[in-house]
Amino acid sequence: MERELSLEFVRVTEAAAIAAGRWMGRGEKEAADGAATDAMRTVFDSVHIDGQVVIGEGEKDEAPMLYIGEKLGTGQHPKVDIAVDPLEGTNLVARGLPGALAVVAVAEKGCLLHAPDMYMEKIAVGPQAAGCIDIDAPVYENLSRIAKAQGDRIRDLTVVLLDRPRHQGMIDEVRKAGAMIKLISDGDVAAAIATAVEGTGVDMLLGIGGAPEGVLAAAALRCLGGEIQGRLAPNSDEQVQRIQKMGLQDVYKVLKMPDMVRGDDVIYAATGITDGDWLKGVRYSGSGCRTYSVVMRAKTGTVRFIEAVHQLNKKPFMKEFKEKWDMDQR
Repeated sequence: MERELSLEFVRVTEAAAIAAGRWMGRGEKEAADGAATDAMRTVFDSVHIDGQVVIGEGEKDEAPMLYIGEKLGTGQHPKVDIAVDPLEGTNLVARGLPGALAVVAVAEKGCLLHAPDMYMEKIAVGPQAAGCIDIDAPVYENLSRIAKAQGDRIRDLTVVLLDRPRHQGMIDEVRKAGAMIKLISDGDVAAAIATAVEGTGVDMLLGIGGAPEGVLAAAALRCLGGEIQGRLAPNSDEQVQRIQKMGLQDVYKVLKMPDMVRGDDVIYAATGITDGDWLKGVRYSGSGCRTYSVVMRAKTGTVRFIEAVHQLNKKPFMKEFKEKWDMDQR
């Protein structure tokens, strides 16, 4: 992929974030997700790629757009796989909580795992601890390895987990080991990436979350030099069959970075919707707004943080979005 595409993918996530951010704290997660999806799909139409969604809003009969298998872009070369989450953290936006993102990951055709919509066990770390973790090892052992790799003590480490009853055993193990814990209500993609971003204070992501989100996190960590390991966690015979249709006969195989994201030609872009550990949310003012994004490229290791000011009445799509929003509020 040409490096110029990086900015095009930021345009995509910016549009989704701007559309979703207006719904912050309004308690309408479906409306926020719908606005983000509509905006992202519209901007993708102008991007010069021949893309296909491999991780999206669901199967074709479940989602009107950004469904798995949908074609995106103008149809021009290059052929790419696309993983999208127009609103990562729908509940976060609805409740006005931090950490919501609009996310896109793009790789060469055939290089992203077509992860089914089910649970995945995960463990993720940043560059310093990459190569040290083992999803099958006890929590204390992984914490010991991370502490040694980073030159820290276990009590200096912070582990992020989704605040779910299923994680109580892991929480107890982390506490017994002496590490600190940060519980989050939603948004484990942002938490996984935070392990690889200096200054966030996050050292490890642990627990069970969505499989599609695991692949999105893997794409970002591939660019940042971090590591994630996962294992699909089906809860029905139908889900087992879906995994096998993907070509994974070993349903409970440990999925490492090369299993989820292959090759170096990977671009990851995200825009903050609500304030988070490493990206601010959208700021609105009059007829404009300000966004905060990141775009990464695995091939070069470049990470760009982009702050942009948008005049909504000077861009055809954004002008249409603003007029629609203003009309809805009357």
